[in-house]
Amino acid sequence: MSSLQLNDDLSALDYVRPEYLRELQLARLQKTVRHAYERVGLFRSRMEALKLTPEDIRSLDDLSRLPFSAKVDLRDTYPFGLFACPKSEIVRLHASSGTTGKPIVVAYNEHDIQVWAEVVKRNLASVGLTRNDLIQVSYGYGLFTGGLGAHYGAEALGATVIPTSGGNTKRQVMLMRDFGTTGICCTPSYFIFMIEQALANGIDLRDLPLRVGVFGAEPWTNEMRQRIESGAGIKAYDIYGLSEIIGPGVAIECPCQNGLHILEDHFYPEIINPETGEVLPDGEFGELVLTTLTKEAMPMIRYRTRDLTRIISEPCACGRTLRRIARISSRSDDMFIIRGVNVFPSQIESALLSVKGTLPHYQIVLYTEKGMDNIEVDVEISESLFSDQVRELETLHQQLSSAIESVIGIRIKVKLVAPNTIQRSEGKAKRVLDHREK
Repeated sequence: MSSLQLNDDLSALDYVRPEYLRELQLARLQKTVRHAYERVGLFRSRMEALKLTPEDIRSLDDLSRLPFSAKVDLRDTYPFGLFACPKSEIVRLHASSGTTGKPIVVAYNEHDIQVWAEVVKRNLASVGLTRNDLIQVSYGYGLFTGGLGAHYGAEALGATVIPTSGGNTKRQVMLMRDFGTTGICCTPSYFIFMIEQALANGIDLRDLPLRVGVFGAEPWTNEMRQRIESGAGIKAYDIYGLSEIIGPGVAIECPCQNGLHILEDHFYPEIINPETGEVLPDGEFGELVLTTLTKEAMPMIRYRTRDLTRIISEPCACGRTLRRIARISSRSDDMFIIRGVNVFPSQIESALLSVKGTLPHYQIVLYTEKGMDNIEVDVEISESLFSDQVRELETLHQQLSSAIESVIGIRIKVKLVAPNTIQRSEGKAKRVLDHREK
């Protein structure tokens, strides 16, 4: 193992030999496929349409023969159509809202809850958190998986948990200071708001014991990471998960901050061409597809996440042998097309935060003008710049417009707005407002 030693709360499976891991994955995959085939009608009918049976899964390569699943399947079978356990064995239901009004419902039995706590515990341990830490969980509690997922993992780690949930930000900062919080879990956009609220109340987070932030539930860029780390004096780590798979805990960065290690003993990753469904080799960029290997109440096989990334198979300096995925900064369904150009919100964020004087608060407004789709970016600037001379503002406006154009390839409308103009988020930030004519 490298000199970048991680703590003892990590599993031996974090350092397992690849050949042993593949054997374990195959055994778990075969068990999961049989379980889903016997218990989930939708999955069985799709396998039968392909003339497949569980016995046909003889190697990990055979996974690519199985049908995909997608979010629409959860909506179409709402609420309990994908459950693989009797309702009497279900101990927890979570849900995430959907654009159709019907939530995505996910289920856990007692075994699944234990697995969830274990994978989040390993995630937290991999960024250096231990039983000696005070971890403030500022993800929302309730049907959203973030709060309880982080909570159970931190408790499994043996840390002291401060279950603040989201909201009441002044009180959050007060507790962070008074309790001596050393680790925090929340969305990156909400933590930026915490930094602002702390400064407004005469508190500099860089003076507190806080040292580790675990941020997820929304895409964020390396430029945002730099703002967080410099503004709070912490190390900021990206955690990845989704309710349909288990919640937070699927993957996380290590101290190298060079990709997120997937807990491959529980979640098998594939990268596919999002247009054709073809499986791509490690290193190629495409859509992440995940298969749960140990979930019992609601196994998901070849679930299309719509998240765009690539698998990094090269050894990591931290010593863990689990493969990594590149940080996910965009989703295929987040993309919008303006004047024939594919644009992702993460591209705009990266361009904005590269210009000095802008704040990490912005909103992308899509609208229709003269029958054509257009885009406007409203971006906050610092108080000193906003009250500066017109010439300085014009220079900044030009810099921002040029930065965005250099990234996305087209000139768009940029509007400078005063500090605290854009509404702050206490959960997932709403970056895009779509006012286009339908």
